[in-house]
Amino acid sequence: MKSRILIPAAAALFLVGCGQGSSDSAAVTTAPDSFEQKYSYALGKDIGGSLAQLPKGVDQAYLFQGMRDALDGADGLMDDEEKVVVLNEFRTQMQAAQLEKQQAASSENASKGEEYRKTNGAKEGVTTTASGLQLEVITAGKGDKPAATDTVTVHYAGTLVDGTEFDSSVKRGQPATFPLNGVIKGWTEGLQLMNVGGKYRLVIPPELAYGPAGAGAAIGPNSTLIFEIELLGIEGKEEAEGEAG
Repeated sequence: MKSRILIPAAAALFLVGCGQGSSDSAAVTTAPDSFEQKYSYALGKDIGGSLAQLPKGVDQAYLFQGMRDALDGADGLMDDEEKVVVLNEFRTQMQAAQLEKQQAASSENASKGEEYRKTNGAKEGVTTTASGLQLEVITAGKGDKPAATDTVTVHYAGTLVDGTEFDSSVKRGQPATFPLNGVIKGWTEGLQLMNVGGKYRLVIPPELAYGPAGAGAAIGPNSTLIFEIELLGIEGKEEAEGEAG
């Protein structure tokens, strides 16, 4: 959240440093022509895009006046000491709003995931392990089973409980190879139960995935993850004959 506040500030400082540009705030309706007009408009779009993502609105009149004062080198309507106090309070409020949003998402994801796993676990052919990992055999392989210390090659697709796909080696057209003890716990456990050539559907509770932290924008906090995984091979071991392609 702090970075979103600093991005517009950095752009404004850049404009002041240029020492160029007009303080005329009248709206323009024609496309920018000169390079100065183009980069000025592009910077404005960038600043506006960052501000639009804030959970707290801005007063555009005072926002533009503050930028005009900075560009013109004027003392303006607020001294630097008060500005620092206000911006620090603003950051505090933004961080609190972000935490509240994350906590709400965490609770919602946990509830939806629990309900999904309850329904899925009751389906015929689904096995739930002691850890809470759920497995369903799509294709039974005939090769070896990997150990946690092995390096494996797989094809996979990962989705959330609402069907949103967040990753797929199949779509990339490139299998993934990795040490089995270097991935999330649900993968480490589940793949050890598979034979080379097999394809399983794993439903992984958050405590065996990314937990309350989530993973980037795609995987929210306390998300249940669903993977279809095909075990293509184990490094240093021959693949089973007739394994699924």
